[in-house]
Amino acid sequence: MNYDDPITCLKGIGEKTAALYEKLGIVTIGELMRYYPRSYERFESPVTIRAAAVMDFAAVRVVICSYPTIKRVRNLSIINTKERDEEGSELRVTWFQTTYLASVLRPGGWYVLRGKLSGNGKSRTLDQPQVYALDAYEQLQKSLQPVYALTAKITSKSISKAVAAAYDAGVKQKATIPEKVLSQYSLLPEDEAGYLMHFPKDEVQLTHARKTIAFGEFYHFLLGVNQMKKRLLQEKNHFALTRREEVAHLIKQLPYDLTGAQLRTIEEITQDMTGDHMMSRLLQGDVGSGKTIVAFLSMYQAALCHYQSALMAPTEVLASQHYQGFTELSERYHLNLSIVLLTGSMRAGQKKEALRQIREHEADIVIGTHAVIQEKVEFDDLALVITDEQHRFGVRQRELLADKGKGTHVLVMSATPIPRTLAIVVYGDLHVSVLDEMPAGRKPIKNCVVNTSYRQTAYSFIRKQAEEGHQVYVICPMVEEGEMDGLENVMDYTDKLKAVLPDSIRVAALHGKMKPAEKNNIMEAFSNKEIDVLVSTTVIEVGINVPNATVMMVENAERFGLAQLHQLRGRVGRGDSQSYCIFISGNDNEQTMKRLNILNTSNDGFHIANEDLKLRGPGDLFGIRQSGLLDFKVGDIYQDSDLLLIASSLAERIAVQDPDEKLEQYSLLYERMKQDGNSIDFKTI
Repeated sequence: MNYDDPITCLKGIGEKTAALYEKLGIVTIGELMRYYPRSYERFESPVTIRAAAVMDFAAVRVVICSYPTIKRVRNLSIINTKERDEEGSELRVTWFQTTYLASVLRPGGWYVLRGKLSGNGKSRTLDQPQVYALDAYEQLQKSLQPVYALTAKITSKSISKAVAAAYDAGVKQKATIPEKVLSQYSLLPEDEAGYLMHFPKDEVQLTHARKTIAFGEFYHFLLGVNQMKKRLLQEKNHFALTRREEVAHLIKQLPYDLTGAQLRTIEEITQDMTGDHMMSRLLQGDVGSGKTIVAFLSMYQAALCHYQSALMAPTEVLASQHYQGFTELSERYHLNLSIVLLTGSMRAGQKKEALRQIREHEADIVIGTHAVIQEKVEFDDLALVITDEQHRFGVRQRELLADKGKGTHVLVMSATPIPRTLAIVVYGDLHVSVLDEMPAGRKPIKNCVVNTSYRQTAYSFIRKQAEEGHQVYVICPMVEEGEMDGLENVMDYTDKLKAVLPDSIRVAALHGKMKPAEKNNIMEAFSNKEIDVLVSTTVIEVGINVPNATVMMVENAERFGLAQLHQLRGRVGRGDSQSYCIFISGNDNEQTMKRLNILNTSNDGFHIANEDLKLRGPGDLFGIRQSGLLDFKVGDIYQDSDLLLIASSLAERIAVQDPDEKLEQYSLLYERMKQDGNSIDFKTI
């Protein structure tokens, strides 16, 4: 039995079970062994009933006082018992649909019950707790129990059992990291680290194993980056673009001055597109830094050289806004550009005409959503591809767009702030342009971080802004009541605002569970000033540009990462009026407020990203991970930035030592890199 064998080779996994594992992306034994837990359950020491905090998770050591009683209500079986601890404190316990416990739990027997206590004073209750024999619980206290991401009919216990079976059968992970490197950086052998990720005895083992696995992920990934670098250097420019004076002339005509960063970036893009090799460039700019005009000028240059370009936006509303903005620019300055919009909701006749214009090169610039990558879309001479808010597209989607042309120039745009040192490493295959200046004259957003006692004041402020003709965003983390108790939810919050605000103020809800057409209609209505207050989840983080919106209020701000809050804040401050952002925290402890106050003191996304890096703790999902960008299984480019930089240096060293990838000592490393899928076309990232 070996690493690449199907999991059906393991005892107890037949075809039906294998089909369930496939839903988790597990087909081979190797994929199973590298399907690491998402967290670990830690079994705390048992406490007395009085010592256990109400509504907190706790383990209590109790003796059964009476025989369990079973009560049936319709189809529900309810089991009740009474317990007490060594201090004599009593506890009422209830289970549902677990009638077998009635024959297991006997008066006089001691157990550990684990769950959330409720009640007050002397009356304490415990609903649906886990039950452990004393010796069994003692054993669990000595270990960390893995918790895996699951699908229906697969449990963490069954995954653990299958992984253990693989190790018992002698299957080993292939060693890919040189022993010298393992020793130098105090890393474990890869097979041992993999085993301890699944079965750590304590936190020390887990930390050591995690460090090794994270390092390996970065190491293999960055070797792929170096491979891509080499390929890019060999890829010749297929398009004879030349510098055009018309671009410089248009820049002079604009009613505002471009920033130094914008001018520098335009020059870098021009050099790329007129140079010897194809462009693969990341345009990284904070919200409101002026990426859109840079994109337009780049597409204008391609059109002047008689080539087509395409821009893919994440939503129909944003695609339409780009189309309107680009069309207005073209008409105002008599640029003679043919700009075509292509979205999924267009009527059949409109779509047919758009496809014809694209195919016959009547369209210079094509703007759309994922509709631009459909098979029916045929370009005549596509030279430049731009993706906006690129982390919102799947890799395959971006790949399909790039494939619409042969050897196209690629510009990916992102507003996700990444500290410079990390950006250089992570996007080492791409040339990175950073818009690190804000356009002149833009009023900084005024911020305030408050607790829930400020909410009524905030409502009054929202009312005043709406009555003055401005628009407001209110962000909630949840959609419906009960998804996470205690958090503000979109539907209830919308009803609440409708009750406290005058009828003249139009309030609407928006969330990700709506059908795409419904979401588009609401975003379009807000864009057209038909809605005054939009209550939404983070679905509006990207995809809508409303200059008239002046207030952003975020409920339960402590539940979001700083980078994401900064992204949300970027929805306001886009017009001439003063804009405001109110962060309401449901938790006002010192650490939480200290973190949120970083937003109070700075509107600089790159500064915020660096502060986030310093403050955040292991396991928190902020910034990049929250956006779904470069989501490694274990490694975190913020938390593990020191490992990332070491891995980058070593990968560079191997690239110099073995440029043709022929040295035997690195053969397993190259094989693993390919298995991980890290030898990818980074134009699609």
